[in-house]
Amino acid sequence: MKDKLSKNITRCGKLLKHNHYIKSNLCTKMTTNLLSQYDYVKMSSTWGQSAWFNHIQFKPSETTRNAFYSLFSKSNNSFDHFAKWFVGITDGSGTFTISNNSQNHWTFCFKITQSKSNIQMLYHIKKVLQVGSIITSKNNIAEYILRNNNHIINTLLPIFDKYPLLTNKEFDYNQFHDAILIFNNSSISNMDKHYQIKNILNKQMPKNYVSSVWNNSSNLTLPFVNTIVSKQWLVGFTEVQGNFILVNTNDKHITQVFKINLKSNQIVINAIAMILNMNIFNDQNDYTCISSSDPQSIQTIIQYFNHTLKGIKSLEFKLWSRSFTKHLSYSQLQNLQNKIYRIWNKNKL
Repeated sequence: MKDKLSKNITRCGKLLKHNHYIKSNLCTKMTTNLLSQYDYVKMSSTWGQSAWFNHIQFKPSETTRNAFYSLFSKSNNSFDHFAKWFVGITDGSGTFTISNNSQNHWTFCFKITQSKSNIQMLYHIKKVLQVGSIITSKNNIAEYILRNNNHIINTLLPIFDKYPLLTNKEFDYNQFHDAILIFNNSSISNMDKHYQIKNILNKQMPKNYVSSVWNNSSNLTLPFVNTIVSKQWLVGFTEVQGNFILVNTNDKHITQVFKINLKSNQIVINAIAMILNMNIFNDQNDYTCISSSDPQSIQTIIQYFNHTLKGIKSLEFKLWSRSFTKHLSYSQLQNLQNKIYRIWNKNKL
């Protein structure tokens, strides 16, 4: 397993050899280069892989939200599919917050944060869940926020109880879950509520905490991984943590690279690498999962994500896959790269 996940290191090292970063460790060097030089492909845009995106502008109007919802509904035939996708989004970009004011009143907040250019994805979440609100700020941030305790208990908790989080974010959710149920329990006095919630929050996440779904498994196999990581979860996680990028090599060649970043959670990144046949690099417990540059690996990723992504990530995928499936000249690929950069620079957080 270990040999399989770490193969092609030499190939990837050659791929990024032209970058001038002074790092003693090859894997660290590669990860840093990808993150710093090519993260511009975390773009924000009004494009998408469906024809729908070409005819409807991204704006928070009711008409647009309904169109986006209709498109997404055609791709997901059940709420379960949405729920798994939503858990993937949360594992990548969600937060559970418990706050206490000076009057010892507890407030609970669930939040998903994205750039404004991905606001339609947030509106879709709100549309399906039928609770929560969308807020925007001047610094290009859009957030889906759920604060109502009853809505959290009746709508949010059942999703995560049925489809647990796969990352160590499960620890935050468990505290959030237990605390809000205590707070909402009318049979518990206010003093006891405060004491019990404080005790919950005083518990620190263990250093190497792993989500309970993995059952302390140390030896992953693909059949086992496929029972844990659904395609919907991985698509949702990729919506907020994945990048489809084009990389210049030192021989005047542009190649396709797909990468996913995840802090800690080695077992999750191992599982993703196993599903998509990718390589893993570790920079001080900051993991980067990178695809091989060989055509078969790229084709596998294209087939996996084709017609699945719904947010702005669909633009990255559309341009990225086009660069592979179309016979483009070097100058055409450069133009595509520059276009991607201009879109990202305009819409970055």
